[in-house]
Order: sequence, then structure tokens, then C-alpha cells
Amino acid sequence: MLHNDLLLRALQGEPVSRPPVWMMRQAGRFLPSYQRLREKYDFFTRCQTPELVAEITCLPVDELGVDAAILFSDILVVLQAMGVEVHMQEGRGPWLPHPVEHPADVDRIRIPDVRATLGYVFQGITATLEKLNQRVPLIGFAGAPWTLLCYLIEGKGSAGFEKARAFCYCYPEAAHHLLEKLTHTTIAYLQEQVKAGVHCVQVFDSWAGWLGPEGFQLFALPYLQQIASALSPCCPVILFPKGATFGLSALADSGARAIGIDWTVSPAQARALVGHGITLQGNLDPAILLTDVNTIRHHTLRMMEQFGTRHYIANLGHGILPQTPVAHARAFVQTVQQYTPAQQLSTKS
Repeated sequence: MLHNDLLLRALQGEPVSRPPVWMMRQAGRFLPSYQRLREKYDFFTRCQTPELVAEITCLPVDELGVDAAILFSDILVVLQAMGVEVHMQEGRGPWLPHPVEHPADVDRIRIPDVRATLGYVFQGITATLEKLNQRVPLIGFAGAPWTLLCYLIEGKGSAGFEKARAFCYCYPEAAHHLLEKLTHTTIAYLQEQVKAGVHCVQVFDSWAGWLGPEGFQLFALPYLQQIASALSPCCPVILFPKGATFGLSALADSGARAIGIDWTVSPAQARALVGHGITLQGNLDPAILLTDVNTIRHHTLRMMEQFGTRHYIANLGHGILPQTPVAHARAFVQTVQQYTPAQQLSTKS
């Protein structure tokens, strides 16, 4: 039995004394302990070595006291399993030397046996659960089909993923065929994560906002709905469609237990869009953690006053920035954990 099950109770909408708190990208980047491992092992070695996965995943639990761990991995391991060559360039991000450029290229993207190709992830889950020793829940994750398609077509990160958007509109049949392959693989991958022992899963649609309302309805929403529908009988599902406020209402009926939101939407607006039967997660601007402890505390308290304690998980509106001081991350976590609904906000405006 978990010693701290706040996250799972919040996902079920049960009463909690305070919101649970964790941070996207909490396992790495800004932690000196992670940077020391980064100097010794390349990125995919860190992802593919169960003992390293367990150590890195547990770092923020050990050092910050967060209420949940999220598995250390990367969304692009799914593309590697599908036969795509992926390199991670330190300081520059992912690079795919053979992107999808024409409809015929979709045929070379295969649907894998995830147990054979991604077995190291499931071994990492086993090792992590042992190291966590029931302290907090473990969150599994995957990238959403649209976001994975963006990398497949651009071959790298992009300011707006224009090539990916153009491909979808020029070759809609090929785009949907590719999205279907990605969806099938993602569902199988997340189901195996659940079998390995994760307590819930999050689907990152990091580039959903670039599609706009019409594009989201065509190229993101149906596949997020398929994933949520397939996984929700197995475990709670969190969907994070960054920048896609226009998609929140539709996602509220997907079967997901929670929706993550970024800092560009207010708590009141998000709640009005999704209703009161689903949990919201977010949405502090990660840049606030670059300020000072008093400012962090003020904005965190204000955020929680606006969301309330029911159906809410405190988090950032995107991944923690690598230049964030550890003390500032800790201040955010502790402010949430010390929160009581009657607590007064700082007088600082």
C-alpha cells in the first residue's frame, strides 16, 4: 500500500487535505545530481539502463519530496521502437536523420512488438518501483501521436512545426495512416507500462497548440480519445495538450481522469471548459521559478486559491526549466505541501 496516495485520490476526485504536487521534467535537467550522471552516461544509455532509470526517477522524490515520481525516459523511444533512427544531441535536442518527407515514407514506419523493442522501459519500471518502496505513485508516460508526428516529419525540434502541419493538410490520408500507427503503438506501450506497475499514465501532446481548433479536431483529438478510451479501464489517464485551450471541452469527455493545462489559460476558464467532474493539473508558469522564493510562494498560493483543493493537482504549465535553482523548486513544492485553504495570500501583488 502506498504511503502517499494523494495523487491517485485527486485523480479520482476524492476529498484531499491539500493538492498533490509534482513537476513535469522533475527527474533531471536542473538537478546537480542528475547532471553528474549526465557527464558519465549518454542520454539513451540513461534511458535504457534500468538501474539508472530508477536512480534518476527517484531523485526528485529524495531531494524535493514531491508527491509522485514520473518515469525517467523520453517520448522518442517509441519512434526508435518503430524503426526510426533518433539521436539526442546534448544541448540541442533530438535529431532524426531520415524524416518522413513523402507519403511513401510512411510505409517504412513499422508497428513494433513493444515488449521486445521497449523491454528496457518495463525493466526500468520494475527497478524504480523497488527503489520507491511504496513511498509515492509512479507515473508512466508517452508522447501523443501528433507530437510524435511532428518530430518524424521535421526531423528535429521546431519553432512552429510548419512542415508537419503542411504535410497533414497536403497528404491527409498518409498523415492519418501515420497517426494510426503511432496510436496503435502508443496504446500497446502504455498498456505494458501499466502491466509493469505504473499507477497512472500521462500523454504529452506538447505541440497540440500549433494545430489550431480545426487542425486539432482533425489530427490530434481523435487519437487522444482513442488512447484515453483504451487506457482508462486500466488506470487513470492524464492528457496534457499544451496550448490547446480550444480542445479542453472535447477532451473532458474522452475518459481521461485529468487534463493538464499550461499558464496561458486561467483556472476559471479551464474549469468552465471541462466542468467539475474531471481533475485539472497545472499550471504555474515555469519562469516564475526563476524569480525568488517570496514571488514563487505568492504565485503558488494564488494558483491554489483559484483552483481549490478538489479535483486539482499542482504542477507547472510545462517542464521545469534547466536553469531553475533547486531551492526554488523546493520552495514551490513546500508551498503546496504546507497549504491550507484558509491560508492568506502574501500582500505582495
